[in-house]
Amino acid sequence: MARTSGDIVVAASAADVMAVIADFGAYPDWATGVRSTSVLTTDADGRPGTVRFALDATPIRDEYTLGYTWHGDSGVSWEIVEAGEVLTSMDGAYELEPAGDGTKVTYQLRVDVSIPLLGMLKRKAEKVVIDSALKGLKQHVEAAGG
Repeated sequence: MARTSGDIVVAASAADVMAVIADFGAYPDWATGVRSTSVLTTDADGRPGTVRFALDATPIRDEYTLGYTWHGDSGVSWEIVEAGEVLTSMDGAYELEPAGDGTKVTYQLRVDVSIPLLGMLKRKAEKVVIDSALKGLKQHVEAAGG
């Protein structure tokens, strides 16, 4: 099944955008529904390898762990390594590319849940998550002087 995607242009360098994406401790400040995060492991470059999330995004409340693969400052992808009670599968990616004086950020996401949802409703929920995450990311990066 295809991932749902969206994009936004952020007035900052790819390195500045990626620094915010990699700062999981700040996610509760800008990522809607993220109650807390905990970096469990880091990779050889010191970036988070696995991260535990506590999510409270009505109607979904859950905890799960994602594993991350970093591609320098051009992107990061993830997949679920420990499912929650509701979130049974999740994979996604941020892809960054130059766009004028800023960076175009493309967010792709695919989620499966234990409660039955029509495909159309699931894609709509994914789109809401993507749109709010991109807006929050843009605001957080640009407010920091990205």
